[in-house]
Amino acid sequence: MGHAVGEVARMSGQTVRTLHHYDRIGLLVPAERTPADHRSYSHQDLERLRQILTYRELGFALGQIATLLDDPTAHTRTHLARQHRLVTERIDRLREVAQALEHLMEAETMNLNLTPAERLELFGDFDVDAHSEEAHRRWGRTDAYAQSQGRVNAYTKADWGRVNAESEEIYQALARTMREGTPADNTEAMDLAERHRAHITRWFYDCTPQIHRGLGRMYADDERFTATVDAHAEGLSAYLREAFAANAARLRDDQG
Repeated sequence: MGHAVGEVARMSGQTVRTLHHYDRIGLLVPAERTPADHRSYSHQDLERLRQILTYRELGFALGQIATLLDDPTAHTRTHLARQHRLVTERIDRLREVAQALEHLMEAETMNLNLTPAERLELFGDFDVDAHSEEAHRRWGRTDAYAQSQGRVNAYTKADWGRVNAESEEIYQALARTMREGTPADNTEAMDLAERHRAHITRWFYDCTPQIHRGLGRMYADDERFTATVDAHAEGLSAYLREAFAANAARLRDDQG
C-alpha cells in the first residue's frame, strides 16, 4: 500500500506544502493517485525523498538535485557513494572549524601575534575579534584571562600548530575511551582528563582541578562549547564533565 502525503510529511519532517511543491516541479511525483485523487507515495518515492533531503542538507539547489536524480546512468549506490563522500568532507571541515573554535574559547582572548593570512589559515572564517570582545567582557578581570592573554599574544603560527595537534590527540583519545564504554570515573578516563588539564596549564593558564571541573560543566552547559566538543563525538561534552569532576575529586583525595 502507498503512503499518504500527511504520513510522508510526518516521517520525513517536511511540510505537506513542501511535498506538494516537489510534486508540482516534478522533483518528487508520487507513483499513484487514489480514487479520490489523493497522492500515494511508494517505497521508491520514499527513497527518492531521502536522497532529495540528503542533497538539500548538503546545500544543493532543487534544480541540481533533479538533474542528479534523473541521470539514467546513476543508480542508488552511485548517489549513496557521492553523498557519503560529501558528508565526510563536510564532517572533516566542521571538525577543523570545531578545533579552531575550541582553542579560541580556551585561550579566551585572540589578540594573536599572527598575520591576517596566518589567522585565516588557522581559524578560517571564525570571527576572532568578536570572540575576543566577549571573552574580555566575561573573564577580563580574572587572573586566568590575564595569564592566557600574556601567553597567546606571543604564540606563532608554529606554536598554534602544536597546540592544535596536541589538543586533537587528547580529544580523540577521550572520544575513543567514551565509545569503548569506559566509565568517566575510570582511571583511564581520569588520566586523560588530567592530560587535558595539563594541556591547558601548559599553553594557556594555570588550570587548577577546581577550574577544570568548572570547564567541564561549561562544556556541557554552554551550547557553543557543547557543539565544539561534541564535534569529536556525540555526547563527549557530558562525558568530559563527569571525567573532569572525577579527576578533580581524585586529586583532592590524594592531596588530603
